[in-house]
Amino acid sequence: MPLVTLNELMKDAEAKNYAVGAYNVNNLELIRGIIAAAEDSQSPVILSFAEVHIPLVPLEVIAPIMLEAARKAKVPVAVHLDHGQDHEILIRAMKLGFSSIMFDGAHLQLEENIRQTNEISKIAKALGVSVEAELGKILRPEGGGDEEEEEEYDPDDIYTNPKEAKTFIENANIDALAVAYGTAHGVYTKEPVLDFNRLQLIKDITGMPLVMHGGSGLDEAAYVKSIQCGIRKLNYYSNMAFEVANTIQSKLNANSDQNKKSYYHDLSKWAMEAIQEDIVRTMRIFGSAGKA
Repeated sequence: MPLVTLNELMKDAEAKNYAVGAYNVNNLELIRGIIAAAEDSQSPVILSFAEVHIPLVPLEVIAPIMLEAARKAKVPVAVHLDHGQDHEILIRAMKLGFSSIMFDGAHLQLEENIRQTNEISKIAKALGVSVEAELGKILRPEGGGDEEEEEEYDPDDIYTNPKEAKTFIENANIDALAVAYGTAHGVYTKEPVLDFNRLQLIKDITGMPLVMHGGSGLDEAAYVKSIQCGIRKLNYYSNMAFEVANTIQSKLNANSDQNKKSYYHDLSKWAMEAIQEDIVRTMRIFGSAGKA
């Protein structure tokens, strides 16, 4: 299968009303487990690498591995740079071969967000790379380490404003828009309250493929409703990383209890198996299984 762009995946997801999972990777086990799940599910998939994970593995090291896995996969795969704020890093990713990038200007004023998005988009479009942007503030869950975000807030102050979304997509050259409607990055410590009416209004006004960030740990009904309201790309990482760590810990403990030795390569095998199992489950829920 050839490497595909985010725009190509979004067109099919839009036409068939499903969401494509975007799974952050920072090592070989994650890449292999996710690709195995996609092939097993016959699902398109997005391999995503977050700018904040560069301290874990250099972009120039992980990019060739992601791209090789994508090109050899039996299903359509986009390779995406997630939450890019540094223009230099975004440009490096595109030059390395990423087929999709996200410029995260959500912290900027609307006009500046549009200006910087277009600055990056001009380069991306010349290279045939898709662009995702973000509007609104996607929180961290309570206990997520950001005390300011745990304080009381008015949703109208931080959630994506539908009128601003219309202005944004009319003036920014993008392929998908990440929106804030109650999801949060990380693993939820309490049930989130999602504003589906806001999400549906944004979809109706913009007609744009919408993106859910903070897609870990929701119940199945919340995913399904979000997709019905226009979510076409669904970011998923924290819950997967948490469950894989728990699986490895459980297996290490079991071996210890049985006086069995565990080896480093065992961890890789356990991780890939746990990743594949979790991602197959999500692809069924997102509706992408069987769409490749």
